Amino acid sequence: MPVAVVTDSTAHLPEGFAERHGVRVVPLHVLVDGVASLDGVEMGPEALAEALGQHRIVTTSRPTPGELAAAFRNALADGADSVVSVHLSKKLSGTWEAAVVAAQEVGPDRVRVVDSRSTAMGLGFAALRAAEEAHRGGSAQDVERVAVATAGRAETFFAVETLDYLRRGGRIGPAAALLGTALAVKPVLHIADGEIRPWEKVRTMQRATNRLVELAADAAAGGPVDLAVHHLASPERAAELATRLEERLHRSAGCVVSELGAVVGAHTGPGVLGVVVQRVE
Repeated sequence: MPVAVVTDSTAHLPEGFAERHGVRVVPLHVLVDGVASLDGVEMGPEALAEALGQHRIVTTSRPTPGELAAAFRNALADGADSVVSVHLSKKLSGTWEAAVVAAQEVGPDRVRVVDSRSTAMGLGFAALRAAEEAHRGGSAQDVERVAVATAGRAETFFAVETLDYLRRGGRIGPAAALLGTALAVKPVLHIADGEIRPWEKVRTMQRATNRLVELAADAAAGGPVDLAVHHLASPERAAELATRLEERLHRSAGCVVSELGAVVGAHTGPGVLGVVVQRVE
């Protein structure tokens, strides 16, 4: 392809999707008790859940500009004329900023960097649609435009067992208003303007699941959509949610289920359940 598409590991694309669509994935870093691993390469969701269950100290960090620059140069060396690099919200991570620095180093005329203002499959769908445009022979400007437009049509809602992990990681933003809630309350959150915001509070995770179905239906507004369900260490809940979404949203092209990787999972904690609704143009 004349245009290569790069994203980061927080897209949490289902297994095989990146290879099938020709998307290059740059991993973020996960540190467990100070020992660094690459997200999705050296550490996956099972190892993360085990580390969190053992109350070990888990932190995360962005890729370095050098790592991103290497990915850009490799894409160009493999025959691409230009690169479109699509990343998680700059309000949630320094990854976008590192990609901008890397683009300046490699050549700003050859690398375009996109802030998806989202993460998980809110980011993943943007990268996949950008890659489809690249496969159709679109210019770098066309591929960038598709990535931005796709990201703008995504709605992400999720429920967590506790806000502690978001608080520890400093990613809680306006949702900090919920910190004083009772332990029995399960917060339902969403991503808006690139940051995590509170939506409402429910009493149980089952009620949270019900609300995720309703919120997804409202976000779809009766139109055609792509759907994704994310979880960490909750495969049964995720399968139930995916089934209910497909039954409720008849104009969906199907629902992919993807377990969150180590970076996003470190900030949400085990038991998180989320849905991404991608409205199709």
